[in-house]
Amino acid sequence: MTRRYFFLILLLASFVINANAQVKTVSTDKDWSLQQAIIKNSIEAEFIIRIGDVDNLGFGWPEGFDPFCGRMTEAHSYPWDAKEEDAAGFDRILLSSKYNPGKNHPCGGDGYSGSWDAKKSKPVSWSIPTSALNGITVQNAYLQIFIDDFQSPSFCSKFNLFINGKRFVEGEKILNAIDQTGPVGKLVSIPLAEEFYSTLASSNSISLLIDEATGSADGFAVDFIRLLVNRKRENACKGNIRGRVLEKGSEKPIAGARVFTAENAAVETNSNGEFIMKDIPTGFEVLGASASGYTDGNGTADIGEGDDNEEVMIYLSKGKTAKFNNKQINVGESITLNNILFDQGKAEIKPKSKPELDKVVAFLKANPGAEIDLSGHTSSEGERSFNRSLSYKRVKACKDYIISQGIAEDRIIAIGFGPDRPIAPNDTELNRAKNRRVEMRLKKL
Repeated sequence: MTRRYFFLILLLASFVINANAQVKTVSTDKDWSLQQAIIKNSIEAEFIIRIGDVDNLGFGWPEGFDPFCGRMTEAHSYPWDAKEEDAAGFDRILLSSKYNPGKNHPCGGDGYSGSWDAKKSKPVSWSIPTSALNGITVQNAYLQIFIDDFQSPSFCSKFNLFINGKRFVEGEKILNAIDQTGPVGKLVSIPLAEEFYSTLASSNSISLLIDEATGSADGFAVDFIRLLVNRKRENACKGNIRGRVLEKGSEKPIAGARVFTAENAAVETNSNGEFIMKDIPTGFEVLGASASGYTDGNGTADIGEGDDNEEVMIYLSKGKTAKFNNKQINVGESITLNNILFDQGKAEIKPKSKPELDKVVAFLKANPGAEIDLSGHTSSEGERSFNRSLSYKRVKACKDYIISQGIAEDRIIAIGFGPDRPIAPNDTELNRAKNRRVEMRLKKL
């Protein structure tokens, strides 16, 4: 199919999409012509910091369309030129800094790559001003990026996301799961890892860079970026998602699979492999799924307000087994790491913990395709928010140690659950000790 006919099909399909996309704007971020906006104490968050104007890459919005709550935009034409007043890196076609138009690209390329310009198409490092946040207590933070034509699954691209020059692996996994299949735009919300909170509250700005690591011919564009700090989730636009988790190939339903969002909200599938997640903030959502004996999988959802959302299908492949600490472990299975020790209320790893972490290092080196989650858990004493923060800092310290031994950081995700997933009642000191643990879950082998 030629690109011209493919575009016409997308354009026709967009009229159907946008019939359901007309929603009422609830954001207090309303002066969309500004290249930069800082909004305090809004209905959405304590602070909203936006860079880039809100104009759908210069193509404008359908009447009544809310870019912060709506579904995908209609397809637009390309190439196009950014306006002179547009901030650097916005409203223009971008390609990998390693892109070579004369190189053969085994996975092909999208139409955007044909509009490559050596001067204008190179990704830029955006600067988000944060001095307004100095001294505040950051309880949560989200990046909202209005993205256009990200197609990593189609064109074998591998996007890197850098904050202050440091890779943000959790964000990368979201961007690399998105397949927009054409010149359409959509808001994606990415929860920031807690390791960035102190920087937000103490710096004058943070830098953000999206680049593609392999030189893929996968062009993309960004309309605007927002940083939401202390988001008021109860005021966000929300929708419900229904879906199924199936075995790849046989399409057999997988009962008891865990389905989770980027915020780690989770549900389990029923005997028919079905699930429903309610009151999920609207936008692009990458849903992950896991089950013992299966490699993790994901599916993307274009969530609009209410119930009228397309069913999400997630396929999991049968996984392998490997040996850890002389025991067999299945893909999708979690095990408790022994003797991971910390002083009370602190996140520094005690020297006695390193032999167990060295076993994780050896396992990952022996299985170069393996990817893991490290999750931290606490007992129920004390404040829940403090315990969640402490559990994250502890597993982040474990992750940092493993990385220091030569393991690539994108093979490990650190998650702090605090007291939310006990394995025993918190009624005796012995049981509370069981709940204070670090788990390793094998996601992929």
